[in-house]
Amino acid sequence: MRTATLAPWLLAIGLLAPLSAGADNSTTADGYVIHHNAFSADTLDPAVAQRYKIQRSKQRGVLNVSLLKEKAGTTGVPTAARVEVNAANQNGQKMRVPMRELRDQEAIYYIGEFPVQDQETLNFVIEVTPEGAAKAISGKTSQQFFTQ
Repeated sequence: MRTATLAPWLLAIGLLAPLSAGADNSTTADGYVIHHNAFSADTLDPAVAQRYKIQRSKQRGVLNVSLLKEKAGTTGVPTAARVEVNAANQNGQKMRVPMRELRDQEAIYYIGEFPVQDQETLNFVIEVTPEGAAKAISGKTSQQFFTQ
């Protein structure tokens, strides 16, 4: 991969850095890979948070989603999509997580912010419809948050 094409991936890693060790953070289906991870907004690098207007706080969570179309010999091709996310806590309380698209060179990713409480576990259902596709691809992930 050329240096010019590495830049967007390195930037995306800045958002992906707070990943939990060993967590399964991708879903593969229909020739696409959805990468998804949720983390506490206070773990985000301050410069990255400022650049993307993300509020750093222990009481805020961030969900990062990206979609890659599988292509032989590559890590995949970033693909625009409609991304809809719903989350539920262990008590069954549900919320919609509004997502916004971020682009940097060839990289495309979707960011959602939401309130969290101490020791709360949120279960996310992610529906991604690739641009031009009629059918959505579903992914799921869970994350426990600590605000203390």
